[in-house]
Amino acid sequence: MRREATARQTRVATELRRLREAADLNARQAAALLGVSPAQITHIESGLAGVSEKRLRRLASHYSCTDDEFIDALVTMATDRTHGWWEEYRGLLPASFLDLSELEHHCRYQANVAVLFVPGLLQTEEYARAVFSNRIPELSADELELRVQHRVARRVVIERVAPISLEAVIHEAALRIRVSDRAASRVQLTRVLELSEADHISVRVIPLDLDGFSRGGSSMTYLGGPVTRLDTVIRDAPHGAALVDSEAQLAECRTRFLKVEAASLEPERSRDFIHTLLKEL
Repeated sequence: MRREATARQTRVATELRRLREAADLNARQAAALLGVSPAQITHIESGLAGVSEKRLRRLASHYSCTDDEFIDALVTMATDRTHGWWEEYRGLLPASFLDLSELEHHCRYQANVAVLFVPGLLQTEEYARAVFSNRIPELSADELELRVQHRVARRVVIERVAPISLEAVIHEAALRIRVSDRAASRVQLTRVLELSEADHISVRVIPLDLDGFSRGGSSMTYLGGPVTRLDTVIRDAPHGAALVDSEAQLAECRTRFLKVEAASLEPERSRDFIHTLLKEL
């Protein structure tokens, strides 16, 4: 039994429950298939108990799931024993911070819609510190430093040998808002420009004078899972993150991102736009 399940462990549990419900079976019937107690199925579907590859595949077979790629991905998630850099923050930061790091570590790509703040992976240390400094209730000096260190450490996914691809659609407001001072804003915009030159990073800008645009009204981080069914949307904020993983909501988020992306400036024009903002500072 686990004291607390991670987001990935909870996702495996959630998907097994969804498969059981789609097969129109109750927990008692599922337990009979494995020869365990109904309580064990409840623990597995809550993420508080792990599930072996053999049991997971047996359940998927009984649930008539024929998506082999999806099942293989679930098995990989269920049997993963990775202890990444984020584990050093366990017990020091809220679990949602660690979940975000783990999901980013395993994702295939990340797509952002940013309205008020520059996306976390593109933030400078000073910018991140200013964002967390404005948190209510106010953080202690130690809590603030831990959050800043964690945000900076997250950059590894775009700086490692095999980085994830990142597409950031940033509203002009997020680029103009001075979370600190003029000098810090210059450094932050310069950082965004530098990163936008990388082959695996794309930055697009939504200008304020775009007529009739309302789809970019809220920020969103879309993480591509091993298969589309295991994608995750994260509502990132200074206090943590909220996860969205239902198929209907994921489909809605994918559609919204495509519409926001289509309305934004092309990468080259976006770089020119950011250069203009820099000159104004």
